[in-house]
Amino acid sequence: VSLSWQKREISNFDYLMYLNTLAGRSYNDCMQYPVFPWVLADYHSQTLNLTNPQTFRDLSKPMGAQTAERKHKFIQRYNEVEKKLPAQCHYCTHYSSAIIVASYLVRMEPFTQTFCSLQGGSFDVADRMFHSVKNTWDSASRDNMSDVRELIPEFFYLPEFLTNANHVELGCMQDGTVLGDVQLPPWANGDPHQFIHLHRQALESDFVSAHLHRWIDLIFGYKQHGSAAVEAINTYHPYFYGDKMDLNNIKDPLIKSTILGFISNFGQIPKQV
Repeated sequence: VSLSWQKREISNFDYLMYLNTLAGRSYNDCMQYPVFPWVLADYHSQTLNLTNPQTFRDLSKPMGAQTAERKHKFIQRYNEVEKKLPAQCHYCTHYSSAIIVASYLVRMEPFTQTFCSLQGGSFDVADRMFHSVKNTWDSASRDNMSDVRELIPEFFYLPEFLTNANHVELGCMQDGTVLGDVQLPPWANGDPHQFIHLHRQALESDFVSAHLHRWIDLIFGYKQHGSAAVEAINTYHPYFYGDKMDLNNIKDPLIKSTILGFISNFGQIPKQV
């Protein structure tokens, strides 16, 4: 399959789904849902220029290192572990978790109920809900040190998740905006089908095809662990590496349940492929 992908006989989308499956990710488990990359960095232009490298996200870097300032802050966090953190890592949050998946798909059942269950029976504060593609990109790539989320496959084929067809009452933001359909970039012209069409074009573009292997190294490959991960600003809390935790040797049931709860709630690194 890898050779077919290199020859461009299969799409980038299909290859990413293949890797997710190999790594143990599944649509049947929100805690280990398929993870896809942000591929664009332009959510403000009226038209999308897929021949301009500046249109795209830097696929060689994780979301925590998309800007120099943010990268520096996470390096500082890693180096200050003895003073402030219980474990040496760049990130204490994850790029894929049940709550991230449910927040993206909250306008569709059964994810509406899943999201509420994960939130203790109600929706989150409206300003923190997924309501704008641009705002979510800004948060994950630049603004919020606790947000390094990536995307899910639906961003490349399912326009329905961007509309509030079920009229779910998601609340009202502080500026008075009532949450409904997801706000789309100008180049989508307010049309979810247009967004999905152009977003899929971006995923299959020459630029992404030439650089996607760098993101694959971060998420599924050799930059997951060890010195390569440290150098790539790509280390996460030890509990996120579920397959590396030897739970059988942990005798304290409270510690073991805490670790399992952490993994369930906050995400898990895919198996290395």
